[in-house]
Amino acid sequence: MDEIELIRACREGSETAFEELIRMHESKVYSLCRRMCRDEDNALEAAQDTFLAVWRGIGSFREDSTFSTWLYRLATNACLDLLRREKKHSGGVSLDDEDVHIDLPDPAPQPEEAIERSETQRMVREALYALPDGYREVLLLRESEQLSYQEIAEATGLELGTVKSRINRARLALKNYLAASGNFFEFSTSKAAKKQ
Repeated sequence: MDEIELIRACREGSETAFEELIRMHESKVYSLCRRMCRDEDNALEAAQDTFLAVWRGIGSFREDSTFSTWLYRLATNACLDLLRREKKHSGGVSLDDEDVHIDLPDPAPQPEEAIERSETQRMVREALYALPDGYREVLLLRESEQLSYQEIAEATGLELGTVKSRINRARLALKNYLAASGNFFEFSTSKAAKKQ
């Protein structure tokens, strides 16, 4: 079955179709959740919440947009809800979590390059988590998930202009954060940005 057939079968209550739909998308959903959340447990919980929301809301999915866009919206909402709950319980956000993974190119680095890359990842991680949730969300969708501005607008429910503004502000905030810490490097935009 293709994705649309699976969605229609899910609407009729088919658990088998739902399991197949999860298999098709679980790695992308988990990857997004992992980048938005601070640790593996939170990412797993947010991914589980996402698929629970899919099961409960599959009847409201309109086929005039792509399923993946709707799914990204549910995943970002699950992550933001989890992060809000976590902030309430912890009284703030720690920037020292070493478990967060930012994908960077890995052309078999030399030991000194590996140390430098590790430090760069740590600084980028800190800078990302210093951003307000709304800025981090749109920046990750753009840079990590390679979504277009329009897809981000659909996934987040924001106006297109707001998406562009938040991405620009997030990039500037990252640049300023890294410059203030003495670790500024030129921030390159995604390949998808060149398509716009």
